Amino acid sequence: MNVKLVCHILGLILRVEAVLMVPSLLISLAYGDGDAMAFVWSALITLAVGQGLVMLHKKEARLQPRDGFAAVGLSWIVLSLFGALPYVFSGVLPNYIDAVFETVSGFTTTGSTVLTFMEGQPRGILFWRGQTQWMGGMGVLVLALALIPKLGEGSVYLMRAESPGPIKSKLTPRVGDTAKILYSIYIGLTVAETCCLKLAGMSWYDAVSHAFTTISTGGFSPMNASIAAYDSLVIDWIIIVFMFLSGINFALLFYALRRNFKAVFESEELRSYTWMTVIASALIVLNLVCHAGWNLTGKTVTDAVFQVVTLMTTTGYMTADYVLWPTFSQVILIVVMFAGACAGSTAGGVKQIRVVLLMKNLRREIQRILHPRAVKTIRCDGEQVDEPILSSITLFFFAYILLLLVGTLVVAWDDVGFTASFTASLTCISNVGPAFDVLGPTCNFSALSGFSKIVLTANMLLGRLEIMPLLVLLFPSLWKKR
Repeated sequence: MNVKLVCHILGLILRVEAVLMVPSLLISLAYGDGDAMAFVWSALITLAVGQGLVMLHKKEARLQPRDGFAAVGLSWIVLSLFGALPYVFSGVLPNYIDAVFETVSGFTTTGSTVLTFMEGQPRGILFWRGQTQWMGGMGVLVLALALIPKLGEGSVYLMRAESPGPIKSKLTPRVGDTAKILYSIYIGLTVAETCCLKLAGMSWYDAVSHAFTTISTGGFSPMNASIAAYDSLVIDWIIIVFMFLSGINFALLFYALRRNFKAVFESEELRSYTWMTVIASALIVLNLVCHAGWNLTGKTVTDAVFQVVTLMTTTGYMTADYVLWPTFSQVILIVVMFAGACAGSTAGGVKQIRVVLLMKNLRREIQRILHPRAVKTIRCDGEQVDEPILSSITLFFFAYILLLLVGTLVVAWDDVGFTASFTASLTCISNVGPAFDVLGPTCNFSALSGFSKIVLTANMLLGRLEIMPLLVLLFPSLWKKR
């Protein structure tokens, strides 16, 4: 591994992070909540360290695959460590472990929090909290690739390691151009939702804050009661629409903008995502009406659809306390949390494409038992899926389950109950946000021990980076100098 080149990339990323602290600084100055100096010191320290790392490597060098994986894994760790500084310097989260947990939850767009009484927190800190989710949604490295063309052709390895999903593709021959297209769509959706929420009655601050955390499928809200605080069906449905759009592969959104509707409609992953949303919502509405005694009203349907979409896209907003719902509805919500939305989106979870391919692989293995000599290939969207991809999906699923169980065991040590322990681990590795039981949407993670928070923090990073780019850092062979 070219250590100096990796440090150079880390320095560039830290410089970008320092600049991105400026909007939160301006918000702090505008509202005068006393947190401005926290951002000044944080930005200066981040910029100084970033500039120091950049100066370690000045000559041109080609980025290799192992360099790309190392840069991606370390970038997210370094970004989180320095992104936690505003919380510490402002005194909002003086415990550094809590601050890192909150920051990682932001950058990974998880939405799990240790903060309470949001309305009493400084506006600048709350804005930074939402901004970290917006930065992490598309990926800070994708932003860097759009802004820093000097990374060259080897930057494709950064894109591959950064992008969620088993199948990587470029929209254009140049990685930098692909990154710019993705961020253009990302910004366009953010602006569109901001305007819609403003027209629906939110203040500009609230509209921007919620647009940041909706399009990133993050779920941080400046309101303690999340979206339920606004008690508006119009706002609920605006957010439902934009959450659903943000859960779609951004490549498909690009094709839709280019009027290539054939590619959109032929996407098996999109069909799976849409049908799971519809079926899960219908089942919950039926369960609430038949077993919970709810009336079939617009509010009932909205709450059911909202909770399904917010958890499937791993956003994590709340309009109703689903912990109080019947067990059947809660199980449905856990299933959609697990499945997630589409690959290539800002959502977390296993991803719909993996679910589709795993089901097809299961069907093929059953057919092989019945017809041992038959040669069966798996096709998706009309194209044959290579066996290495299928193998990587199986390994990802195994690693996902293993990390889920490890996280459950660690949190269970805090004696919060099985449901809370399991769903806390699931919500962190799937980057959802709220869990169930005592860690449900009306509660937070502040009561957990420091060790549990560290393990869940690691799970959030592993889930956001699709596990392998971070696990590869543990192998000594990666660090051998080439």
